[in-house]
Amino acid sequence: MAVSKLVLAATSTKSCKVLLGLRVLAFSATLSAAIVMGLNKETKTFVVGNVGNTPVKATFTAKFQHTPAFVFFVVANAMVSFHNMLMIAVHLFGGKMEFTSFRLLSVAILDMLNVTLISAAANAAAFISEVGKNGNKHARWDKICDRFATYCDHGAGALIAAFAGVVLMLIISAISISRLAHPNKCSSSTAATPSVVP
Repeated sequence: MAVSKLVLAATSTKSCKVLLGLRVLAFSATLSAAIVMGLNKETKTFVVGNVGNTPVKATFTAKFQHTPAFVFFVVANAMVSFHNMLMIAVHLFGGKMEFTSFRLLSVAILDMLNVTLISAAANAAAFISEVGKNGNKHARWDKICDRFATYCDHGAGALIAAFAGVVLMLIISAISISRLAHPNKCSSSTAATPSVVP
């Protein structure tokens, strides 16, 4: 009996450390995606016609604000990174906090909601990015990535970071749900908490 309690305590401590590491990675991925897409902007000048022998030029700017899907992408990634930042803060500075079943359930539900949010945002942005890269002949939507290559490259980097965040949040959500069976404290003192008396 004493051995099983010690093993359970050690496993719980390890899962808490793994969960903290995953949250740090997810926070970094989603924050990077939000920042890269939020700062994504490219301005170029093109020749749009000729008046006699004189070319007529116009300046165009590609910004994430021009596409509602990209705005949603930035907001969603910022919200998920904020959620993970709060969870990291609770883990680091709430060492004496009891993780009761209700609190663990609340965290698990919030994690699942954030998985849904970031997944929807990443997929919406990926769809619009595909249109920007290849266009749509049936809808007569022209591609823009042949003209704004840097803008599209930065957008692709933000998408990669966001989908990495989706995978990490899925794993975090699975661990949060699995912890519902064994409520415990996520602190360095967890291993010393169980009694060694059979």
